[in-house]
Amino acid sequence: MKIDGIDKTIIKMLINDARTPVLSIARKVGVSGAAIHQRLKKLEKSKLIEGYKMIVNPKSLGYTTTAFIGVFLDASSQLAPTIKSLKAIPEVVESHYTTGNYAVFIKVLCKNNEDLMYLLNKDIQNIKGVLRTETFISLEQHINRQILI
Repeated sequence: MKIDGIDKTIIKMLINDARTPVLSIARKVGVSGAAIHQRLKKLEKSKLIEGYKMIVNPKSLGYTTTAFIGVFLDASSQLAPTIKSLKAIPEVVESHYTTGNYAVFIKVLCKNNEDLMYLLNKDIQNIKGVLRTETFISLEQHINRQILI
């Protein structure tokens, strides 16, 4: 899909703050609010814009431990049921089917290291087909951004 300068400005403003009023965007780019609405609908229909969301700070809810876990499966046929089981665990916030050593690479948020250990031992490692896991605890996140437009 081709996007022009106005589309880029709209996207950049909404990446910076998804709650930016349409009329503020319209004033910035020099077109009507209706034209901004039409462009947003076009960008949404093309799937360039997948949606809008609120971002909650997990630390403010007490989730102080972020970890990445590589999951080894005993057979590739276990992928679908494993993903289904992982979806049922609220602390699992991302899941990726990967190349390399792990069949699945997940991101989890836990209240603390003790909760992480419980999650690993009681929930994840007890999923049928999970052979073993390898865990990496994030000490600090330095980059968290959208792709540049």
